[in-house]
Amino acid sequence: MKSKVLLIDDDIELVGMFKEYLEQEGFDVKMVHDGEAGTAEAFTGLYSIAILDVMMPRMNGLETLRRIRTNSQLPILMLTGRGDDTDRIVGLELGADDYVAKPCTPRELTARIRAILRRAQSVPVDSGAAAAITVGQLTMWPEQRRAAWAGNKLELTSTEFNLLEVLARNAGRPVSKNALSEQGLGRPLARFDRNIDVHLSSLRHKLGTIADGRSCLQTVYRLGYQLIKE
Repeated sequence: MKSKVLLIDDDIELVGMFKEYLEQEGFDVKMVHDGEAGTAEAFTGLYSIAILDVMMPRMNGLETLRRIRTNSQLPILMLTGRGDDTDRIVGLELGADDYVAKPCTPRELTARIRAILRRAQSVPVDSGAAAAITVGQLTMWPEQRRAAWAGNKLELTSTEFNLLEVLARNAGRPVSKNALSEQGLGRPLARFDRNIDVHLSSLRHKLGTIADGRSCLQTVYRLGYQLIKE
């Protein structure tokens, strides 16, 4: 079954080129050219991933992302201006899964889409991988892509779930940012890439604290991040 991709960008010529390439690569693609139409399509639940441009008239990509995240955890890949760190960080804070700087090639975009979808799909490797993971008050069910803290459901983006799963499987040990990027994002960590830091900051706000009042997610100097194992 083909993965359905939602392209939200007002650059008709560019998204037409992306659409043609993605269809040749086996994807089913729908194009819309403004944020309102993109939000409506995202809420249909028909898509595997959305590609969202930051710079659009009327309702820009960041506002579109904010509205989509009120009612959907659809994986979202942002298209940002090269060197525009502010839009990238804000987009990640609002719940984007990853970003690609424009101009980018269709091949680069396709590779990033596949990395996100590969991590978002729940295909258990064996019975051990399918079992629940419990670390303190955190419980994760990787096969169902569900997580809870103290019995309460956690609303996580696809990338947040991936990163938390990596940390949970290594609870009590620091995990490097490069390992988190490789295993959680499906790509090597780029130089000056703040992606992991922003996602982990978001996770800290969604997770609870341990008995002594500290966040259960700790930064380990020069080593990475660690999920505290009580």
